Amino acid sequence: MFGLREAAWPLIRRELSLSYFQVGLLLSIPGILSTVVEPGLALLSDVGWRRRVVLGGGVTFILALFGTAAAPGFGFLLAATCLLFPASGAFVSLAQATWMDLEPASTERNMARWVVAGSVGGIVGPLLLVGVVGVGSGWRGATVIAALMTVPVLLSARRLRFPPPHPETAHLRAAVRGAIAALRERRVLRWLTLVQLTDLLGDVFLGFSALYLVDAGGATPSVAAVGVGILSVASLLGDALVIRILRRMNGLSWLRWSAVGVLAVYPAFLMVGSLAGKLMLLLPLGLVRSGWYAIVQARLYSELPARGGAAVAVGAPADLVGVLLPLAIASVAERWGLHSAMWLLLAAPIALLTLLPSGVREES
Repeated sequence: MFGLREAAWPLIRRELSLSYFQVGLLLSIPGILSTVVEPGLALLSDVGWRRRVVLGGGVTFILALFGTAAAPGFGFLLAATCLLFPASGAFVSLAQATWMDLEPASTERNMARWVVAGSVGGIVGPLLLVGVVGVGSGWRGATVIAALMTVPVLLSARRLRFPPPHPETAHLRAAVRGAIAALRERRVLRWLTLVQLTDLLGDVFLGFSALYLVDAGGATPSVAAVGVGILSVASLLGDALVIRILRRMNGLSWLRWSAVGVLAVYPAFLMVGSLAGKLMLLLPLGLVRSGWYAIVQARLYSELPARGGAAVAVGAPADLVGVLLPLAIASVAERWGLHSAMWLLLAAPIALLTLLPSGVREES
C-alpha cells in the first residue's frame, strides 16, 4: 500500500490540487499522531494484549484504506491517513516485533527477510497503480484493490503464534517503567537515532522520488511510477543479497561499506541532467542502500530482548522527530525547489559513518 501511495503522489496532487506543503503535512501529521497512540498500544501488547492489538489494527487499516480511496479533498485525505498510520503500527509493526521476540538469535537475518517481503510489496504497489491507470481507473481504484487484498492477510494473522508477556512487564505500570528506563540507555538512543536518520534515504526518499522525477527530471506521472518501481526492484534485489551478506559479514561492517557507496551514487543521481540517467542511477542506489533498516532495527530489538512491544514504544519519541523530516524537506522545497531539498538526504550515510559503534566489544 505504501509503495502504491508514494507512486501515486503526482496523481493525488494533481486531482486534489495539493501544494508541496500539503503533501508534507500528509507525510508528517499522521506520523505525529501515530507517535502519540502507538506507544500505548505497543506496551499493551507486552502485557498480554498483543493478539487483540494486532488484529484490531488490521481491521482499522482496511477501513482507513477505503477512507483514503473516497477522499474528496485534502482534509478528508488527511483524516483517513491519520487513521492509517497508527493502524499500520498496530497491525504491521507489532507483527514484526512478535517475530523478533520469538526468534531472538536470528534477529538481523529475520529482519532482512522481513524487509524483502516489504520490498515485494513496494514493487507490487507501483505496478498495481500502473496497471489500474492503464485500464482507465486511477489511484482511488488501486487503493480499493489494496484494501481488498488486506482482508486475507488479516485472516491469516489470526493464526499467528503470539509470545507470552515478558516476566518483567507482566503489568502495564511495569512495562511503562521499563520503556522509560530504556530511553535513558545510550545504546538504545544510538539505534533510535540511526533508525530515523537512515530513513532519509528510505521512506523519505521513496515518498519524494516520484515528485522529484516529475518536477526536476521532467518525467510524466506514469514514467515517475516506473522510476519508483525501478527503485523498489533494486531494493528487493539488494535486500535479498543482504540476507546472504549477513552470513559472511558483520552487519555493522556492511553498514559502513554501503554508506560509502551511497556517498558516491546519490550525488551522481542528483547531478546527472537527463531523466534517463536519473532512472538508471536508481538501480545502483537501491542496491547499495539495502540492509540499513533491517540491521539498525534488529540492533534495537537486540537491546530489548523479548520486549518487542517496548522496542516499538521507545521508537515513538524518535518517530516524532522522524515524521517532521518530510515536512522539513517539503518546506525547503517550497522555498528553494525540490532539487535543492533532496541534497539534505545525504545526512543518512553521514550519520552511519559517524554514529556506528567502533569498538569490537560494542560491535559484537
